[in-house]
Amino acid sequence: MHIDPAPNKPSLRRQGIYLLPNSFTLAALFAGFYAIVQAMNQNFEHAAVAIFIAMILDGMDGRVARLTHSQSAFGAEFDSLSDMVSFGVAPALVAYEWMLKDLGKLGWMVAFIHCAGAALRLARFNTMIGSTDKRWFIGLPSPAAAALVAGLVWICHAYGYNDLPGLKWIALGFTAFSGITMVTNVKFWSFKEIHLRRRVPFVMLLALVVGLLLLMSEPPLVLFGFFVCYALSGYVMAVLGMGRKSPPVAAE
Repeated sequence: MHIDPAPNKPSLRRQGIYLLPNSFTLAALFAGFYAIVQAMNQNFEHAAVAIFIAMILDGMDGRVARLTHSQSAFGAEFDSLSDMVSFGVAPALVAYEWMLKDLGKLGWMVAFIHCAGAALRLARFNTMIGSTDKRWFIGLPSPAAAALVAGLVWICHAYGYNDLPGLKWIALGFTAFSGITMVTNVKFWSFKEIHLRRRVPFVMLLALVVGLLLLMSEPPLVLFGFFVCYALSGYVMAVLGMGRKSPPVAAE
């Protein structure tokens, strides 16, 4: 007698995953894991660069999924887990191994603040998908928070600032600030209103050229400066009262 399969059981085809977007997510996860390994081996500059590489890969997986119409619930969950490692655990451990270890209990407690902040932010984002204004993030996005910590490590090694007086406390401040800002209600522009297919003034192309030249000339300084300005922009807008009457905002 023929027995039909359970109606709620997904077919073998539906149990599969989309290889292309999840390959970018897996690469981002590897970059985060590599950053942790390099920090344990005291190669902090390599660890910082690996976190920035994870940011690039993380930004690509979602776009590739949308372009190829291969979004899936599995991909969304996998992306969140990858982000937790690359932008939560990795920056916290890099900062701890780099400078915070010498501060004893205070050092690892602040490192945990960043790690916990990333976990809470990602959990909040997953519960707010589809019910928020895509123009804004609520709280600092976890990749940007990771860039604050990794960027500080990168510029200190690239420009020889490792012996700067009080650097341990500066690292402590950046790590705590990044962790706390991820779970605040401060709004940050999401850049999702930028559409590459729309026409823009010619001056925008010139600005892009100048930005690329600056980035190529001094990558650590330019990237770190950009993310510091971005992290402060939310507080500046909050003080100025901008967007006070805007719709509910998005978390990531």
